[in-house]
Amino acid sequence: MKRIITFGEIMMRLNPEGYLRFLHADRFEASYAGGEANVAVSLANYGMDAAFVSKVPAHEIGQNAVNALRHYGVDTKHMVRGGSRLGLYFVEKGASQRPSKVIYDRAGSAIALAEPSDFDWDAIFEGADWFHWTGITPALGGKLPEICLEACKAAKARGVKISCDLNYRKKLWSREKAKEVMTELVKYVDVCIANEEDAKDVFGIEAEGTDIDAGKLNHDGYISVAQQIQEKFGCETVAITLRSSISANDNDWAAMLYTGGKAYFSPSYRIHIVDRVGGGDSFGGGLIYSLLSGKAPQDAINFAVAASCLKHTIEHDFNLVSVAEVESLAGGNASGRVQR
Repeated sequence: MKRIITFGEIMMRLNPEGYLRFLHADRFEASYAGGEANVAVSLANYGMDAAFVSKVPAHEIGQNAVNALRHYGVDTKHMVRGGSRLGLYFVEKGASQRPSKVIYDRAGSAIALAEPSDFDWDAIFEGADWFHWTGITPALGGKLPEICLEACKAAKARGVKISCDLNYRKKLWSREKAKEVMTELVKYVDVCIANEEDAKDVFGIEAEGTDIDAGKLNHDGYISVAQQIQEKFGCETVAITLRSSISANDNDWAAMLYTGGKAYFSPSYRIHIVDRVGGGDSFGGGLIYSLLSGKAPQDAINFAVAASCLKHTIEHDFNLVSVAEVESLAGGNASGRVQR
């Protein structure tokens, strides 16, 4: 069984019931999530040996976050205890022309104040095949850029494949700081994952002939983006998700995989969204599973997009689907008819 290590922050997610706005809410639903934690849950659901590494407070709320991962079979033995608070984020679900909204409350969280000495990467990477992190983690500041660099160097020294989702978050850091930090870190990455905007926001690499707001995506432009990322950083594989927003409820969803000098495009799905937060992470989980399972490039990108398509129909961040469900959709069974 392949072993995957993911590293980042897990937070408590709080959202009003249904489509209530923050200003209307007098109660909030609580769940736990985070970019790399979401990927770990996906992989555990697919039968992989998935571990999540982080730092959480040594109190009941921190333990509840750990328990949320354990519930789905994620290995948490390398999660460090310490610090005084768990990060929070609030999600207001959008509808029609009103976009979804996210508010972070994660400054001073346990992982944001972590020290390099908190993580024994020799022990963490023992028996590992893959290491996944996202651009959100170094964006939290403190010593996390240094810690991410140490992790990447340790993984690379052991021949562990490294994937990174660029995941630029303007509420966490500036484009200038992101470029400075990520330019150094992505040199160690084998599989780079981005969306339509990340490459532009972080590295200034832009797809020509594309207007994201108008839903106009140029395939040739994204091939050029992938080639430029590959040439600049030496990544073996680049994956770019392609989202056309019709409204907050309805999106067209597809992706491209660039590897071996060739681009592979998935089918496009029109999704009626239940919850889009975590959609990109579900794509990452599906892609890692596909590549570790030895799927051919076209099959790999088809699986990853189908997995993420299904996630958009599931409340909260975790993608609670099976390999069989994803393969059924990837194989063309998209009717949504009742299964009896």
